[in-house]
Amino acid sequence: MPDSATHPLINSLELVGRSTVKLIEEAGYYSALLVESLFWILVGPFIKRPVRVSSIFSQMMTMGIAACPIVFVLSFSIGVMLAIQMIYNLKTFGAESQVVVGVALSVTREFGPLITGILIAGRTGSSLAAKIGTMQVNQEIDALRVMGINPVRYLVAPALFAMMIMVPVLTFFSDLAGLLGGAVYTSIEIGLSFDAYMDRTLSALAVADVMQGIFKSLLFALIITLVGVSNGFSVTGGAEGVGKATTRSVVLSISYIVIADMIFTYFLNL
Repeated sequence: MPDSATHPLINSLELVGRSTVKLIEEAGYYSALLVESLFWILVGPFIKRPVRVSSIFSQMMTMGIAACPIVFVLSFSIGVMLAIQMIYNLKTFGAESQVVVGVALSVTREFGPLITGILIAGRTGSSLAAKIGTMQVNQEIDALRVMGINPVRYLVAPALFAMMIMVPVLTFFSDLAGLLGGAVYTSIEIGLSFDAYMDRTLSALAVADVMQGIFKSLLFALIITLVGVSNGFSVTGGAEGVGKATTRSVVLSISYIVIADMIFTYFLNL
């Protein structure tokens, strides 16, 4: 029988097995972080160990308010691009005016939450991984434990709380910016007034369409936070390890967001 070290099939199976075990371990770690963070958020005030409000607001400013300009620019651009593509394709059927419905549904259901999630993953998820990773390398996490401060309560819970608030808010802001982009281009291209565009948009949209995107954004907020902090806590190897963890955090967050969006969309549109 051939040696397993040189047999490609056995090597492949071992690689798949190791990857599967690692994925299950990471999923368990994410779950443990989530449960512990929710414990400190919900139960902490009753045992006189609440999550610091100042830290939550600081995180909200960093994650949300500071991200508004880039969210607006990207979402506005997406709205314009959707309008360009839809008008071009609908001209074939003489139905250019239906671009309003297409842009409204596409932005609120898909592109608003997706663009926001990807942007926050690259901007904030990487920041969380780098911050906690640097603290891990400098043994500041161990110092917190020695001082009796729970690292999850001090670092993870405020970030999770802030993210769960700001990502949905940014998603709604992204929806508005995307719709504005579609309105501007539609007004220029086919002469549809802004008032008429907004009337048709409000007629085409239901509350469920907007809430679909908001629910997705909540899931994306969980993914970004848990992936970022877990990669930060697992850093080894000094500055190089911090860089690798930051890169891995962004790649995994965006991958999980796209996959979760696909699954979420499938089940919501059955």
